[in-house]
Amino acid sequence: MRTSDFDYHLPPELIAQHPAARRDGARLLVVHRATGQFSHRRFPDLRAELRPGDVLVLNDSRVIPARLRAQNEHTGGQFEVLLLEEIDAREWWAMLRPGKRARPGTRLRFRRHDGSPAPLTAEVVGLNDEGHRRLRFPDNTHLLATLDELGELPLPPYIARTAGASAPQDRERYQTVYARPPGSVAAPTAGLHFTPELLDQLRADGVDVRCVTLHVGAGTFAPVKTDTVTQHVMHTERYRVADETARALNAARAAGRRIVAVGTTVMRVLESVARDNDGAIVSGEGRTNIFIHPPFQFRVVDALLTNFHLPRSTLLMLVSAFAAPGATTAGRDLALRAYAEAVRERYRFFSYGDAMFLA
Repeated sequence: MRTSDFDYHLPPELIAQHPAARRDGARLLVVHRATGQFSHRRFPDLRAELRPGDVLVLNDSRVIPARLRAQNEHTGGQFEVLLLEEIDAREWWAMLRPGKRARPGTRLRFRRHDGSPAPLTAEVVGLNDEGHRRLRFPDNTHLLATLDELGELPLPPYIARTAGASAPQDRERYQTVYARPPGSVAAPTAGLHFTPELLDQLRADGVDVRCVTLHVGAGTFAPVKTDTVTQHVMHTERYRVADETARALNAARAAGRRIVAVGTTVMRVLESVARDNDGAIVSGEGRTNIFIHPPFQFRVVDALLTNFHLPRSTLLMLVSAFAAPGATTAGRDLALRAYAEAVRERYRFFSYGDAMFLA
């Protein structure tokens, strides 16, 4: 299939710039895959779509304030720094702008929000084929704690903020209520709609709520630049599946109960682990660059909760694959028909937008 096969028209005013007034205030488009029919709901109505015994799987990764400002200690030149991925306790891959001035050996001094110098420093010690810089921090640096003081949340480029800074509400709302281990540079947005109260209600309804961890990288915003879908190479992301989660998922599958993925990140973890372990869910840590696009045979996930995604994106390709597993064009057609319905009904799109449930 061609990348252009996953294009659609989106009026710019439907791109949500701020979250709904309430976390669970979003709309919910239910896509009945077997019939191709749609239902229009509110997000709390998800309770009616889930069944006792379902396993609802969340991604509990926490978004870090990964956008920083720094200057060249020697020349005073200014940089914008986006931390991408932790290599080890001292080193990170990062994107620097302007990148051409950040050669190996460049020493950086980071700055506070008011522009004053901060104690944090780093040195550029390498770069890769993608133009990302390898930064080495002093060995006594407690970087994640320091980021809370110096960093900004790395909001997607389609969310406009003054001077690129996140708004105070973003600190709370661009984070799920169950976020725990830090490491993502983008939110697993399907989970942003859940409140503690709604999760408690689902548990009381007999839904088994579990978590996996996938640290979302900046590659989630990377456009597909190839003409043909299969030529695209996915970015790699780190994941973890706990022992108790693996046991619960395998038990549910053996009993014929549904696995419901909250977001494309959860889908990628579960299907990647199953692919690598003959269909079983095995606990542990790993890295995945799985690219789910039509046609794809799903081994684990029975239903998917997700937000609306960008045209021509790998996430829309994943949704298209799930809309009709194993089919080449039928899922794409259903997904794009659902998106057209959402546009007609004036749903809000992307990270702070409304949600879709594919059952």
